[in-house]
Amino acid sequence: MSQITFTMIKPDAVANGHAGKIINDIIEAGFTIVSLKYTKLSPEMAGKFYAIHKERGFFNDLISFMSSGAIYAAVLQKDNAVADFRTLIGATDPTKAAPGTLRAKYAKSIDANAMHGSDSDENANIEANFFFSQFERF
Repeated sequence: MSQITFTMIKPDAVANGHAGKIINDIIEAGFTIVSLKYTKLSPEMAGKFYAIHKERGFFNDLISFMSSGAIYAAVLQKDNAVADFRTLIGATDPTKAAPGTLRAKYAKSIDANAMHGSDSDENANIEANFFFSQFERF
């Protein structure tokens, strides 16, 4: 079972004042915050982070959105972290997200969906290492 996952609280949720509530919900769901960083992505950094989507039609809009404001990047720890966090955040489209999930509670649209969550153990490590060195983790 995975022990860590990576998340970002996206610019829409930060701008709407939801970051504290989201962090509280994450902790109440049994996750430990291993590392937390408040930052703003440059378009270049956002492009590198989301490079897997480079050939997709929404890439430029995604990069513009993700570099439009501050984000919180975090490494979270818990048994079965990746799967449990994916359940906690809910479907990408908040209109399809289960009631009580973070996206159902805090997202405005499929594009402004409040949260990023790693989709695999491998990506959790890659994404965590993008923002944090091993020395920055507790």
